[in-house]
Amino acid sequence: MVSRMFRIETEVDKARRDLLHTRLREANTAASPVLRALRGTPGERELPLHVWVLDEADELAGGLVGHTWTTWLHVTYLWVDERWRGAGLGSRLLAEAEAVARDRRGCLNSRLETWDFQAPEFYKKQGYEVVCVIPDYPPGITEYTLTKRLG
Repeated sequence: MVSRMFRIETEVDKARRDLLHTRLREANTAASPVLRALRGTPGERELPLHVWVLDEADELAGGLVGHTWTTWLHVTYLWVDERWRGAGLGSRLLAEAEAVARDRRGCLNSRLETWDFQAPEFYKKQGYEVVCVIPDYPPGITEYTLTKRLG
């Protein structure tokens, strides 16, 4: 039996993170017929998608940051400045991101996560459905995962 020594590190290392991401993607692609079929296609790439709203002074009034991958839009952040909440900017940001994802990138679905104190009801009004609820994530807060068909 061969004895091996391992060293555990907890430092942030972007190069190792990127290497791990590459190796995980390779392993997932090898294991999944769907991901293998996507290899080398435009849908395989994760492409950033950003939408910004600027006020009359060119200050940030709101924004959406996400990405598209395969046939999915993933909304990571959506924020509207408190001064502009209730003016429909959140709906407009989301609709624009969905349109770009659907019409220019061929996305069929969208997904996002939100906490109970943020915007689950807002997203439901935009046609999203709750597919996962995680209580106490973080403690005392409930996280929701929601999805929507874009077609």
